[in-house]
Amino acid sequence: MFSRRCLKWALFTLCFSAVLPLQAATTQAAGNIAEQQTRHISTYFPGRMAGSPAELLAAEYINHHFQQMGYQSNMRGFNTRYLYTSKNGKQSWRTLSATSVIAARNATATNNTAASKADEQKQIVIMAHFDTYTPQSDTELDKNLGGLTLQGVDDNAAGVGVMLELAERLKTVPLRYDLRFVALSAEEIGAQGTENYLQRMSKTERANTLLVINLDNLITGDRLYFNASNQPSAIAAKEQALKLARRYGITAATVKNQVSAPCRVDKNLFATAGLPLLSVEASNYSLGNKEGCQQRAISSHFPQGTTRHQSQLDNLNYLDKFLPGRITKRTHDTVKILLPLIETLAAAKK
Repeated sequence: MFSRRCLKWALFTLCFSAVLPLQAATTQAAGNIAEQQTRHISTYFPGRMAGSPAELLAAEYINHHFQQMGYQSNMRGFNTRYLYTSKNGKQSWRTLSATSVIAARNATATNNTAASKADEQKQIVIMAHFDTYTPQSDTELDKNLGGLTLQGVDDNAAGVGVMLELAERLKTVPLRYDLRFVALSAEEIGAQGTENYLQRMSKTERANTLLVINLDNLITGDRLYFNASNQPSAIAAKEQALKLARRYGITAATVKNQVSAPCRVDKNLFATAGLPLLSVEASNYSLGNKEGCQQRAISSHFPQGTTRHQSQLDNLNYLDKFLPGRITKRTHDTVKILLPLIETLAAAKK
């Protein structure tokens, strides 16, 4: 027991000491912090499956980082389960305790009492899941899907990295509305982190949510997509994001109709719950797969057209070798678009 505690503390201390340079001021170029965080989370927290020691360490790291930035942040544990299928076809429930992280910064007080009351408790939510894929059958284990060695750069360390940079750059901006940064776990076992988050939202909180921005799979796909649910605020945010992309010369696209697919269960849950949702992802919807689960054209280096859940592909070495410069470019491009978008939506008028 002593050795286990010592090991956990040693790993925890190492993770934080190694990331001290990441506490840089926001004078860095857009995307630098996001890339550093992406590489750090991928390197120090591989195999961060829901309920695993690596997941808990990652949650503690993210929570601590939010607190250092001055946010009201806490870890939210919840019990859940998933079905596991053995080779003989027998299914059994496996239970676990997952941990998400919720960070908040409230609107800045103003002298305009009427305006402040009207905006009271209204919020914008920026979210990304940080857990990596949990194998759910013997067959998936045999195929090396998920597991202890999966770094999950694309799915979804980069989404968390972008979220952390946005939080860093928005930490002192005067706000008209509340900001919530949500790092979810248990997304890779049926979006149960999303379900838990939605269940804990009151009717008032749901009604006062102006927009949810979901960051997921930002690296492997051929181009960035900004897809919106049917609510006017989500559609307006999508149009503004595309406008910003054009202004900065960043290739970006959208899909006209709402997409339904197994690879985007978490996004569908928010839309189904009636919350305005802007999904930010990288994929390729022009490959004949209208659901967007195939991220890029099939090639010798990407034989399935995706890196999702594949530990031998979704890691820093592989992506840096076969998609050189992609991690740098995507983290930069995503922050470059989303930062002014969120500032326009949430910031108090100067």
